[in-house]
Amino acid sequence: MGNGDVSTDVSPQGGGHGRPVQAPPLDLPLDFEGFYLGHQEFFHDFAEIHLGSRRTAEQVVHQVFLEILGGWDELLQQGDLEQQTLAVLHRGVTRHLEEDGRPPAFLINGPIAKNLEAVRSQLELSSSAGGLYEAILELPTRQFTVIVLRHLLGYPTKRIARYMGLDTRTVDYHGRKGKERLRIRLGLPAAPSKNKKGAGQ
Repeated sequence: MGNGDVSTDVSPQGGGHGRPVQAPPLDLPLDFEGFYLGHQEFFHDFAEIHLGSRRTAEQVVHQVFLEILGGWDELLQQGDLEQQTLAVLHRGVTRHLEEDGRPPAFLINGPIAKNLEAVRSQLELSSSAGGLYEAILELPTRQFTVIVLRHLLGYPTKRIARYMGLDTRTVDYHGRKGKERLRIRLGLPAAPSKNKKGAGQ
């Protein structure tokens, strides 16, 4: 599995509560509370697209936020908070899928499968290209995240940049590199019109 793989660490049977994660208790650090309130929608959307159930996503995200809270001071000292917390979310979702012994929901969920067909068109991939879903999973973490947020969840670049803690140009760069990597992985030729002479990066 590549860096972009996403799975989770929560018991598959633990998804029975179905209550949305509430605002954190008042005794939490203020900066963590702000982070929680600003990121919970994104975390839930990201988890749900992989786990296929809002209830399960809520449970996993609850555990992810507890893990982030447990290492909050250290995360703040390390810097790159957005990337560090995204990594915790990726690990949480990945562990859960591994415990369930199943692929991400966007491989098996009808509406998500339709979105992936749209992605195939947006990425200018041949309809005969097999392995698109698996290839997305094998992308490096940042490329994977941009492709999922932009093409599966429909997030605009500015929103992706805010959640990932990146400049919008950097988001666009990872999106381009992700598409390029998908083409290579799927054995497809690059679109000639896209290869501009001064665009080597």
